[in-house]
Amino acid sequence: MLGVVALVGVLAYNYVQERSARRRAERDFASRHADVLLHEAETRREPTLEPAHRRAEPQPGAMPDTRVDYVMELALPPGASLKEGWQAIEHRFGHRALLAVEEGKAHAGLQMVTREGVVSEAELLEFRSEVETLATRINATVQAPEMRAAREAAQDLDRACADADIQVALHVVGVADPGQWEIDQQPFAVTRRADGVTLSLDVARTPEPGRSYEAMVRAARQLASASGGRLVDDNGTPLDDRALAAIGAQLEAVRQELAGRGIEPGGPLALRLFS
Repeated sequence: MLGVVALVGVLAYNYVQERSARRRAERDFASRHADVLLHEAETRREPTLEPAHRRAEPQPGAMPDTRVDYVMELALPPGASLKEGWQAIEHRFGHRALLAVEEGKAHAGLQMVTREGVVSEAELLEFRSEVETLATRINATVQAPEMRAAREAAQDLDRACADADIQVALHVVGVADPGQWEIDQQPFAVTRRADGVTLSLDVARTPEPGRSYEAMVRAARQLASASGGRLVDDNGTPLDDRALAAIGAQLEAVRQELAGRGIEPGGPLALRLFS
């Protein structure tokens, strides 16, 4: 799920729709190399409802899932071992390659969608060929989905994820010293800035994003009230209840869209997709 973080202001409903269209255009035309496009601390400066791009660690114990992976099934002969051959595949494709082995069979999967976008046709073909070669080497039989249909399904999922891949950020300015914030136990991040703090929420990776957003708004208001600061957008305009409520409504729409695809924000599948 490719794109550059560009925090430009708190977005109301219509602008969210505009931003979703622009987001899809970025994913169609931009490079797939996330190391070039990810600008983490430098760009997360303004309050917004915008795409989030925090690279995550691989999820331990993740299993191939046909909703997000291209999954090949291998029927294993007695005594066959995939370990050595799979290590080479895992080295090539990293944590996107998943293997589940049980008695007499195995499932080899390649994650089709991440924040970097949909796996390329060439890369998918390479993965399939490597698994087929491994299967031949150990005398296993293999079944694989049709690649074109798999990529079309992945592209549809990627478009949905692009619309859901947002970060909410709020500024509290005019705060000389925000004090000692216990951010480790908060569902949102708190970042100091020269004139105050920024509170941000990575929506798809956060369990119960609606409640977490409400907690973030309460915290921002409390901090502003206690310290004489102001809750503002990037232009310094105070944020009112209407603007904040509009964002909350959009978060619920995002949650429902993901849930309709069997993806719970903050759940194991979401953490894989939005990585």
